[in-house]
Order: sequence, then structure tokens, then C-alpha cells
Amino acid sequence: MKRLSIVSNDLFLAHQNPPGHPECPERLTSILGALESSGLMEKTVPIDTRPATEEEITLVHSKPYFDMVKSTSGKEFSQLDADTSTCEVSFDAALAGSGGLICSVNDILSGKIDTAFVLPRPPGHHAEHDRAMGFCLFNHVAVAGAHLLANCGLERVLIIDWDVHHGNGTQHIFYDSSSVLFFSVHQFPFYPGTGSLKELGYKDGLGYTVNVPCPAMLGDEDYLRIFAEILEPVVEQYSPEFILISAGFDAYQVDPLGGMLVTSEGFARLTRFVMRLAERHCRGNIAFLLEGGYNTAEMGLIMKSVIEEILDLKVSDTGFNPKRTTCEHTVSEIRRIYSKYWNF
Repeated sequence: MKRLSIVSNDLFLAHQNPPGHPECPERLTSILGALESSGLMEKTVPIDTRPATEEEITLVHSKPYFDMVKSTSGKEFSQLDADTSTCEVSFDAALAGSGGLICSVNDILSGKIDTAFVLPRPPGHHAEHDRAMGFCLFNHVAVAGAHLLANCGLERVLIIDWDVHHGNGTQHIFYDSSSVLFFSVHQFPFYPGTGSLKELGYKDGLGYTVNVPCPAMLGDEDYLRIFAEILEPVVEQYSPEFILISAGFDAYQVDPLGGMLVTSEGFARLTRFVMRLAERHCRGNIAFLLEGGYNTAEMGLIMKSVIEEILDLKVSDTGFNPKRTTCEHTVSEIRRIYSKYWNF
């Protein structure tokens, strides 16, 4: 059984948005309750974590932006953009989220644990270099990716984002770099409006942003086909040293903010797929971080299925039935465009 750490923090529950906001503490209480009641939490390994430092956050965010978010600390309410706000503890919660992922990747590399799933609130992948966006303050996966490159001696990091919304912040932070391969499968056109097939990277990063913009209503078989026919060949050639997963669960079939049809079992199958990529290419070095997912009644069900997969309590099939997919045109078009950079 894998030595898995589930990283949570009281600050993640204390972060508050205005009443009725979809990014609410109940997302996390649903997950933690399901993991506790199922006995899965007791099968995990606790690790020590700490807040990210200013130096770590400013690996990817500007100093003026860091200072601006810091200035909200202790204030009851600050509005940072149309749908992103802070309360008294949001700054500290965001530091704890990035720090939790940094500590996780450090412990994976040192062999203390095999993998980790970090459950931050606020989430991170929409946060840009110099502004908050889409419920996000600091971009946790970007901070951890930059940490792996700057402080751990790694040269190639793969970030896979399966949130239903495009990870605009992560893309833009690494847009001109070949040291991070950013792969995103997302609904399009959709919020935040980025992630089209015209966005391929820039300068040294050209071809290292791999966007898979998808129409609504795709399900498990479609996602697995995209992973098998686009992601896997690219990863085979890139050969990453660490894989970070922006694991949003708003592509779930009844998520209030998404339009996809992925099931809880589908997310488990995607989890098994990326774990096998990690085992094949980077000695199993992989860490997961929660992004979106807003069906508070069923977030626990989804995470239970995923955690069972990570712990090897079940081993799901990662094959797909092409007769049950509708994404053939999408896959063909992406392979055509990216054939300048990767062999398919």
C-alpha cells in the first residue's frame, strides 16, 4: 500500500467567502468526513508542514502582489476581483496551501512518503503572476513546480490540470519555459476564456503548453482517450522528473459549475493513469492538489474513489472503448497542431 499523506489544515476550513459562494468550507468537510468515516484517513501517513515563505511565493508571484495579499490579513473582507475575496485568515490559508505542497514534494523526494494529496482552500490554478483570479490567491502548483526547479535540482516538471476550467495562471507563469510542461484538458469555450489551440507556449516554451479544449458533455471514456492518445505520447518524449496534478473535480457529471460527465470512477481511472506515468518516467514522483469541484454533497464520494486508487486498494482499468467516445475530432485536431513539437 502506498504511503500517502493527506494534507489539510484548520486554516483551509477557516477561509471564508461571502454567503452562497460556491468555493465554501463544505467542499472540504465533505471530503474529510468521507475519508474519516470510510477508514481511509487512518491508512494515510501524517507529515509536518509549514507555511510557504515570501521567497517561495515570489518564485512565481510579484513582490507587489504578495504584499497586496498580505495587506488583507486580519481584515474582515477584501474584494480582489469579481469573484475572489479574502477574510481575516485567507492570506495565511493560502501560504499554508503552497507550503503544504512544498513540504509534500520534499518528503516524496526524500523517500519519507510515496505521494500526497493536498486539500487547500483557497485553490490556486487561476492565480496569475500579479493578480488574484477565480477564487485563487497564490498558485500552489506553480509555486511547487518552481521550487522543484530552483531548490531541488530538477530540470523537467510536468503539471497536469484536469479541472473543468483552464488553468490560466499556471499556463502564463511557465509560458516561455521548457522546464515545465503544462497539460490542460478543459471545457471550452468556458471560464476563464483561455486555453485555446492558439496558445502553445512562447520562445523556449513553444510546444510545452499543451491545451486540450473540449466541448461540454465529455465523459470518462473521452478523458481516457485524450490521456492515452495525447498526454501519454508527449510524456514519453518529455520524460518528466516530477508530476504535479491540479486535480479539480468540477468535470464531475453533476457539478453545478461544469458541463462534463466524468464519474467518480472516471476520476479514479485518471488517477491510475497518471500514477502509471509517474512510475514509468519519474520513479513514482507525483503529488496531487485539489483545485475546483463544487458539488458539496458528492465531493466526498469522488475523493473516496480517488484515494482508494492512490492507496492501491483498487486498481482501475485505464483503457477506453473508442465506440463510447465523441472526442475523435478534438484528438485529431490537437495531434495535427502539436505534431510540430511532438511525435504522435
